[in-house]
Amino acid sequence: MPPSSVSSTDSTKSTTGGVQSLERAFDLLERMADAGGEVGLSELSASSGLPLPTIHRLMRTLVVCGYVRQQANRRYALGPRLIRLGESASRLLGTWARPYLARLVEETGETANMALLDGDEIVYVAQVPSKHSMRMFTEVGRRVLPHSTGVGKALLANTPDHEVRALLARTGMPAATDKTITTPDGFLAALEDVRRLGYAIDDNEQEIGVRCLAVSVPNSPTAAAISISGPAGRVTESATEKIVPVLQQVAGELSEALASQNPA
Repeated sequence: MPPSSVSSTDSTKSTTGGVQSLERAFDLLERMADAGGEVGLSELSASSGLPLPTIHRLMRTLVVCGYVRQQANRRYALGPRLIRLGESASRLLGTWARPYLARLVEETGETANMALLDGDEIVYVAQVPSKHSMRMFTEVGRRVLPHSTGVGKALLANTPDHEVRALLARTGMPAATDKTITTPDGFLAALEDVRRLGYAIDDNEQEIGVRCLAVSVPNSPTAAAISISGPAGRVTESATEKIVPVLQQVAGELSEALASQNPA
């Protein structure tokens, strides 16, 4: 790892007991991610409240380490070294979630999944299969478009409409089945249902004969959702009434587990 070029004045102890320069650097990375991955120094200064010289020193260090790169237009973008960290973190997130997914399987009888929003796509990071001989299987690491999945709806339910429309314009809305929602207005109406009901449904939209129920994991460090999927003959309307409260309870418990921090 290249040596840090942050000055000693940036390395003082923070009010939280950590190293101030580290807290500031991670804050800048998160602000860059929130801004779409590319920003200028003045934008970072305005949003963070830090002086330009401090931001410049921090960004210079992040560039040297490969976590940020400077573009030809002098703006800064998230760097490729973050990809390895993100992939490892995603795998760990799936590992941490498995006991909660196993509980979902135990209480609902159906296959349980965890998925993240990665760019414009949904990626499945964990699964615990049902014990039924007829069960659903989604390969961990599989990527799908959000518009045809329950987890996609759950993850995008609280995203502003204009951002959802922009995402759909980039990905398109190909039909996986004749039940797939293929118009932005139709998808936005489905998201309104998610907000009203508190859960999302994929009703034969990704695969005929399969229904999926999904909820987001509240306050997750990265946008995440959990779901159960099974044959439409088992995941009926009456089954939904029993399954959704379990999904919501497990999502809340997983959220608390992810948010818990061990003291140093």
